[in-house]
Amino acid sequence: MGLLDSFEKGLERAVNSAFAKTFRSGIQPVEIASALRREADTKAAIVSRDRIIAPNSYLVRLSPDDAERMQSVGSPLIDELLALVTKHGKTQGYSFAGPLSIALEADEKVATGTVRVNSSTIEGRVTWQAVVDVDGRRHSISRSRTVIGRGSDADITISDAGSSRRHAEILWDGERAMMRDLGSTNGTKVNGDKVREARLDSDTTITIGRTDLVFRVVPVASPQRRDDDATRAFGVTP
Repeated sequence: MGLLDSFEKGLERAVNSAFAKTFRSGIQPVEIASALRREADTKAAIVSRDRIIAPNSYLVRLSPDDAERMQSVGSPLIDELLALVTKHGKTQGYSFAGPLSIALEADEKVATGTVRVNSSTIEGRVTWQAVVDVDGRRHSISRSRTVIGRGSDADITISDAGSSRRHAEILWDGERAMMRDLGSTNGTKVNGDKVREARLDSDTTITIGRTDLVFRVVPVASPQRRDDDATRAFGVTP
């Protein structure tokens, strides 16, 4: 099932049958979904190594009549559109510099049955942050050498009898990462293979004892401004 098929199924669940007459003419919700997906693909840009940033703020411009019809659906439509863009971004390997925002706006210059999409990336500088996820907690790696182990002096402490006090370390220079075993008793695995040291790509699993730690590189933005409603917007201008 394609993304647009999934969107249509979700829309059927989200929108009451009473809205069926709403979409007999003019723009169709699936056309908005397609336009958003196309905009994300067109504006996606490689900014670091294999990292691709896609816009996270979308303004959908419709004719006044189409905008009024979409407004009658309300937040379920925006929820479905947000879910679609999120899923499409994950499928394509895109990263977003901030929370997704989708707004619908009436524009007299847009003809009925036509959709126009403008997009942008949240203002501010995008940097890449190394993190380790373990047992539902995220630990930021802010130093060049981060020690993992059972001891209280470790930078990331794990409660696992199979780990040594200073079990392994992650080396991070802001662009590349490496894991190095520190002579532990039981060894360290990277993606299931027991190794002494290994390069770490994003979404790599490090296993110490019975504990899985996931190394990731994530985008971090320092926006100059923040909207009150950063994840959802549905507005019709007069």
